[in-house]
Amino acid sequence: MLEKLLSVIGAYRLYEKWLWQQVGNGQKIEHIAMILDGNRRWAVENELNPWLGHEKGAETVEKLIDWCEKLDVKFLTLYAFSIENFRRPRQEIEEIMRIAEEKFRKLLTDERIHKNKIHVKVIGSVNMLPDNLQQLIADVEKATEAYDRRFLNFAFAYGGRAEILDAAKTIACKVKNRELRLEDIDESTFEKYLYTSHMPNQEPDLIIRTSGEERLSGFLLWQAAYSELCFLDVYWPEFRFIDLLRAIRTFQRRKRRFGT
Repeated sequence: MLEKLLSVIGAYRLYEKWLWQQVGNGQKIEHIAMILDGNRRWAVENELNPWLGHEKGAETVEKLIDWCEKLDVKFLTLYAFSIENFRRPRQEIEEIMRIAEEKFRKLLTDERIHKNKIHVKVIGSVNMLPDNLQQLIADVEKATEAYDRRFLNFAFAYGGRAEILDAAKTIACKVKNRELRLEDIDESTFEKYLYTSHMPNQEPDLIIRTSGEERLSGFLLWQAAYSELCFLDVYWPEFRFIDLLRAIRTFQRRKRRFGT
């Protein structure tokens, strides 16, 4: 049994090394966005409470940050909790908020965040979150707002339609107050009022969704117009470095024409 296990581990490492070499020799990827799906289903299949799936998924996020640093990915946007997710059972939501609070508190003193100058931002309807979590998010954003080497975005209490509506409402108010002229509004102007406007590159090169589902579920509806999509049949808590490498290799093999 031990020999078989060692053989599997050895094969995994060889495959990872081979993928790493292929990705390293391919086109560099700058912005990855991910829909972190499958936490609950992973928990159910392992006969665990749903929030233990979210706990495991949060641990995978910590690994992902390291992997993206290794791959020199500058922008990482993670869809962690949608506005629709508030419809879930009360206990599950409370546990998710507890896990989020724990992880954001850890980010405040995380050496990787400050050493690598990672700008952390939460995009979404933050006002819908518990007051203590809102304050913690504000503290993390304040502590990292001057950083610009890397950007880490958490789409939390997020909705793509809500983002577009919020931008449209802000622009409408500015036009009404004569701060903007209607004839000056174009795509570039509109993008200044999106949740991701703090980044120089708002549009993901690649969007990855785990769990086997093949839809965006409202994620970055404006920004994803020309993104490459990759759907992986693996639950988020089980996501591995080789899964990320495989997704990037898929991206590198595609020919991006942008309508030409």
